[in-house]
Amino acid sequence: MPRELTQNRIQKIWVPSKDDKRRAGAPNFANPPTVIVMVGLPARGKTYMSKKLTRYLNWIGMPTKVFNVGEYRREAVKNYSSYDFFKPDNECAVKIREQCALAALRDVKSYLKDEGGQVAVFDATNTTRDRRDLILKFGSENSFKIFFIESVCDDPSVIASNIMEVKVSCPDYRDCNKTEAMLDFQRRIECYKTSYQPLDPDEYDRDLSFIKVIDVGRRFLVNRIQDHIQSKIVYYLMNIHVQPRTIYLCRHGESTDNLEGRLGSDSGLSSQGKQFSAALARFVEEQQLKDLKVFTSQLCRSIQTAEHLGIPYEQWKALNEIDAGVCEDMTYDEVKEKFPEEFALRDEDKYYYRYPAGESYQDLVQRVEPVIMELERSENVLVISHQAVMRCLLAYFLDKSADEMPYLKCPLHTVLKLTPVAYGCKVESISLNVEAVNTHRDRPEEVKRGPGTLIRRNSVTPLTSPESNIKKPRIDDLDEAPIENLPVASLALCSPPHLPLALTGQVSSLEALEILLFLDTHTLPVSSACFFTHSFLVFSSFPLLLAALAGQSLPVSICSVQARFFLLFSFLHAVQHFFSSNFLNTEIHFSCHDYEQLMTDLY
Repeated sequence: MPRELTQNRIQKIWVPSKDDKRRAGAPNFANPPTVIVMVGLPARGKTYMSKKLTRYLNWIGMPTKVFNVGEYRREAVKNYSSYDFFKPDNECAVKIREQCALAALRDVKSYLKDEGGQVAVFDATNTTRDRRDLILKFGSENSFKIFFIESVCDDPSVIASNIMEVKVSCPDYRDCNKTEAMLDFQRRIECYKTSYQPLDPDEYDRDLSFIKVIDVGRRFLVNRIQDHIQSKIVYYLMNIHVQPRTIYLCRHGESTDNLEGRLGSDSGLSSQGKQFSAALARFVEEQQLKDLKVFTSQLCRSIQTAEHLGIPYEQWKALNEIDAGVCEDMTYDEVKEKFPEEFALRDEDKYYYRYPAGESYQDLVQRVEPVIMELERSENVLVISHQAVMRCLLAYFLDKSADEMPYLKCPLHTVLKLTPVAYGCKVESISLNVEAVNTHRDRPEEVKRGPGTLIRRNSVTPLTSPESNIKKPRIDDLDEAPIENLPVASLALCSPPHLPLALTGQVSSLEALEILLFLDTHTLPVSSACFFTHSFLVFSSFPLLLAALAGQSLPVSICSVQARFFLLFSFLHAVQHFFSSNFLNTEIHFSCHDYEQLMTDLY
């Protein structure tokens, strides 16, 4: 009987290492976790970048956590006295700070290896090469990738502003006046300057992966970017800024389909929706915003809402409402009647559930990511979108988890005013006093919080924001099965307890191969045993293989012909490498002509 296409939300996979010198019990991750190491003098915006980057990575589905060494130090030394604690000749204090850094690194290790974390941000000054070498050794011993972010700033006005806005209000200066606090902190900076060794891209640090952020984003220096996580970090950091601005989020005016409670479609505004459009224009005029940008979706109701503004607006397809697939233009009651199983599945896990032939909130987050980048590099912006899209945007700015996102309240005819502040975002809800129907649907009381059990229809669903009440699973425990005792090529890799599935944005050759090893004879035109018993790979029909890759039996999100082609390419490359390096003394080659012919056969 074919296996149901259910999927545990597992974040990592491991593969047995061939290196007998590796320590028994140490996992060899196919997608090793990343430790982001902040570098720079105090008051250079390191914690600001750490928190902002963590919020972004969690939002796109990479479990991330900040480990601020300053918090460990405040826990160890309850009563801060003065900048004398940071003098390099204060041996007792130096030892305490070293112990705090080691304690933070131990927690980093626990988070990445035992708690399902994928990225850890080590937030400290890390101004000396000795400290950075210690962290590099720590990463090497634990198979973690290390990526440095150095913040360099010599602008006195920026430094003074950072001290006044953030540092003088920190717990160290709870009982001090602002003048005394600022003077003490400036002396603390001088203590660090005496031993500061910047990252050297030309000599000592030329082989490290890092980015230098110079003068709060005026210039950047990027060195040896090695994977997609690092490239996403660099791209994100190059888009953020610290200039004062305001972001306004609102939904379109009430539509005729809203009155009937219908999902999706492309209806126009109701009479009350048109009133809101006029009220929104008056509101924007009252704000007297300089160089206001306006973004809308490409749907009629969003465009009609913006037309009264008298301001040029950009239409973004990425801002279109979530695609309800076969449920488009239905009411919730009709969905419940026609598709009771789908209705129940969506209630069970609204974030990961994908409408048949439609989208999930998880898909939507990936779709609106370019909008987030544009909002981050812009100043004053008004975004007129839709309920699900607005929830995704709001979850980013307010640091809400995947579990909370689909239930954020975004009522019609209400503007949310977002003002970025030091370590977060201030939100103000402004009703424009135009009546509208309520389209919000609360989480059903009978549905428990937590991950759903049935996630299918080509969905691979890694965990997003870390949730304290959920134990993130890892595949097996190498402490119980030392590497030297593991079989070299066991068929157990194809059994349910060893499902080697964990994709995070990109599909590597190894992951593609492991996906296909997961499929049994009901979904693959050749049995899994063929991979181990045949002296070479023989498929009865390549078009059948392509059909399996293109069909809904494959538990991977493949949304385009290009993506399917890439997966096929990765699979064939993996087969070539797998057999050549593990079983055969011959090589297997697939030419580009073969790929083109295969795609022609299918499409």
